[in-house]
Amino acid sequence: MQIDLSGKTAIVTGSTAGIGLAAAIGLARAGARVVVNGRDSDRVETAIRAVLDAVPRSDVSGVASDLATAEGCDKLLQAVPEPDILVNNVGIFGPKPFFEVDDETWEKFFQLNVMSGVRLARATMKGMMERGFGRVVFLSSESALNIPADMIHYGFTKTAVLSLSRGLAKLAAGTGVTVNSVLPGPTMSEGVKGMLKEMAEEQGVSIEEAGKAFVQSERPSSILQRPATVEEVANMIVYACSKEASATTGGALRVDGGVVDSIVP
Repeated sequence: MQIDLSGKTAIVTGSTAGIGLAAAIGLARAGARVVVNGRDSDRVETAIRAVLDAVPRSDVSGVASDLATAEGCDKLLQAVPEPDILVNNVGIFGPKPFFEVDDETWEKFFQLNVMSGVRLARATMKGMMERGFGRVVFLSSESALNIPADMIHYGFTKTAVLSLSRGLAKLAAGTGVTVNSVLPGPTMSEGVKGMLKEMAEEQGVSIEEAGKAFVQSERPSSILQRPATVEEVANMIVYACSKEASATTGGALRVDGGVVDSIVP
């Protein structure tokens, strides 16, 4: 399959590292004009250079804005008002006992993980529908289905994203616009590497070995038996954004290594 997104403009939120950066590189490789995003301007510039290093002469720019706020979303939209592709990747996670998660933390997770996608889709999808082409992808998680007891606040937001993407897919029925969620499982992103670093040092093993041990102990249903790479997740995102994925919409596309023990996608 030769994915060609030449002439298409793609926003990838939260793309200064991890899955978001890998998706930006994948979309640039497919020929899309890519707009990376993060809160810090220095990190945005570093991400732009990373895309250019991976895909020389690619058309890549960046916007530094905090998408946890309406003002931050507006800043991004002012720079890129009519994207063809919107990848709602930005999000935060972190374990915390339920009884210690205060209202402020619930609101923080909801605003960034859910409302950023709501605001950007609301502003961009109507134009996509009028033009007859568009791809919207939300990054959910296997935690949307396997709600972790130590991250209920996080799992809640990822379940909300599934509802949002399914409803928006129905809203765009017959217009040439598709909306899907991608559900990674444990993935070796920078954030996960940071969580694993202390474990690796204590056990005297590499981060990769600590990752395998974590998956096998904390996600024993995993068929892959290791964390996915960010590139493996990005491959699914790029496919969902492609013209070839025109009949794939309203889906929850799992890249979870088989963690979710179900024969139904």
